Amino acid sequence: MSLVIIGTIAFDAIETPFGKTDKIVGGAATFAGLAAAYLYNPVKLVGVVGEDFGDENLGIFKSRDIQLDGVQIKKGEKSFFWSGKYHNDMNNRDTLATELNVLADFDPVVPESYQDCNYLLLGNLTPQVQATTLSRLRKKPKLVVLDTMNFWMDTAWDDLLQVLKQVDVLTINDAEARQLSGEYSLVKAAEHILKLGPKYLIIKKGEHGALLFGDGQIFSAPALPLADVYDPTGAGDAFAGGFIGYLAKVGTINFNNMRNAVILGSALASFCVEKFGTERLRELTQEDINQRIARFTALSRFDI
Repeated sequence: MSLVIIGTIAFDAIETPFGKTDKIVGGAATFAGLAAAYLYNPVKLVGVVGEDFGDENLGIFKSRDIQLDGVQIKKGEKSFFWSGKYHNDMNNRDTLATELNVLADFDPVVPESYQDCNYLLLGNLTPQVQATTLSRLRKKPKLVVLDTMNFWMDTAWDDLLQVLKQVDVLTINDAEARQLSGEYSLVKAAEHILKLGPKYLIIKKGEHGALLFGDGQIFSAPALPLADVYDPTGAGDAFAGGFIGYLAKVGTINFNNMRNAVILGSALASFCVEKFGTERLRELTQEDINQRIARFTALSRFDI
């Protein structure tokens, strides 16, 4: 059994009130894969990079025993590149450049060695590519988690609705939940979205935590107050990786384990923002993760 993650593997250039970077490694599959690998093995990636990505950057994944049989390397081509500048509140950003490059005609390859997939994370890509990946697995995974964004709601609405019928968990932010449902109340939005196909819904609220809906229940997870937030890029992807990585580790899908998975995802996402790019996610120890989980637990524990 394995955990398969499909998404972008990219270069980012980021500017925040705390500094700026040149090209560094980023992408949805990158952050999700690194986070998941702390909780489960093997993690297997599906994606595409250009020849410019280089062996040194591929070594980031190999150092965490992440398998790359499903990652295509296009000779003579460039990797996907995104550049953005965050506002002072770190919740809003301006996109300065988006260069699709190899992503423009990405056709996912699911190798034979990935057909043991029991847990599948469909990272933020076109709904068509997400659906194609699902169709190329001979057996439907035990759990399918999908991440998407407002751009696909604007440009690929019908395709998105079709792929939502095939997934178990949808993870989006609060603005996207309102857009997808047409409801302002997040409780009403969740009721609407769960009728579209997913059994569970996670609504991410950034510095205000996350909400989990499913099985007729609601769980509210806190966000960890941090003194320094350097770069929020990839935090949502790290959350998704930690979430599915925990569920793959415990092997049983129920609401209680989903609650715990939300906390694990939140913990790994909280590390992600403490440095630029993947730097913080690449240096964690198990003790770091245990201490962070304890801090999350203390935030919301009380007796009446």
